[in-house]
This record gives sequence, C-alpha cells and structure tokens, in this order.
Amino acid sequence: MYFEQRGRENTERTLSLAVQRGKELGLQYYVVASNTGETAEKLVASGVDVTCVTHHTGYQKPGHQELAPNVAAKLSAAGVRVLTTTHLLGGIDRGVDNKFGGSSPAGIVSATLRMFGQGTKVCVEIAVMALDAGLIPYGEDIVAIGGSGKGADTSLIIRPAHAKDFFSCEIKEIICKPRNV
Repeated sequence: MYFEQRGRENTERTLSLAVQRGKELGLQYYVVASNTGETAEKLVASGVDVTCVTHHTGYQKPGHQELAPNVAAKLSAAGVRVLTTTHLLGGIDRGVDNKFGGSSPAGIVSATLRMFGQGTKVCVEIAVMALDAGLIPYGEDIVAIGGSGKGADTSLIIRPAHAKDFFSCEIKEIICKPRNV
C-alpha cells in the first residue's frame, strides 16, 4: 500500500495493514515507534505483542522525556515493553556531526534509508534497538511500524540483526509507506 502523503492521517490504516499482514505470516512481535504512546496504545488494542520504542530523553529538549510517566505505566500494565534509549542512528555520531560538521557512518546510513522515507529509517532503527535491548528474539521476522513525525505511515517486515552486524538486517516486505517521502 502506498499513501499519497506522509503523516498521522495514515495511522489507523498503517496499523490495520501491519496487523493483518503480521497475522497472515504468523508473526508474533510488533515493534512500534511512539513518542507520546498514542500509536502504541492503538496497536495494543489489536491484541498483538508490542514493543514501544520512544524518543530518547533529551530528544525534544535537554532532560525532557516526551512519553509521560503515567502513559508509560499504562502501556507497561497492558504488557507493552517500553524502550527509551539512545537512538541507534543518532547517538554520539550525531553529536560529532553537530559539533564538527561532516558525515559519520551512521549519518550516511540514515540518509540512505531516508531515500525510502523517514518511516523506513525509523522501522529499521527501532527493530535493531529492540533486538539489542533483548526485547524481541534474535533470528525472527517482526513487524516494524514507524512514521514521518507524528503517527504512523510506514510498516515493514524485518529480520533485524544486532547493531554490531547491522548490514545483516533483512527488509523482507514493505507493507505500506508514503509515496512522497
């Protein structure tokens, strides 16, 4: 499925398509990017196993976490594994890029994945982050759901690899994404 525009107006359809395809393939694990918990809460309502990857603390402003503690607690109570950590493709390399200019390997990987859309970059990134955190099993295909800002507009079937073996990741299917990246 290709959406004409990117953005949160595609969230409901993205989640529906992701769950439908995941069930068709017999996949058990769903990893979703969710800064405020809203998209994760919608996914939980579909009855699937959810890992929610948030923005790292300090993403929006120093010391600030966008996912409110009460929302994180609600998600955890619903069985969601919540991961808040440094972004795989935006950690210390971004700090070096911001301070000294230039491009780092992580920046080049990010830019390359963004050629397929911001949501594609997010899906790959959160899948690896969840695997590295031990929140999903190694060697299994998963459904990853991300977006281009607010909400979700991209979903992929991915077999993630650990960050140390990043180029062994396999994007198996594009379930949906915006045409206009």
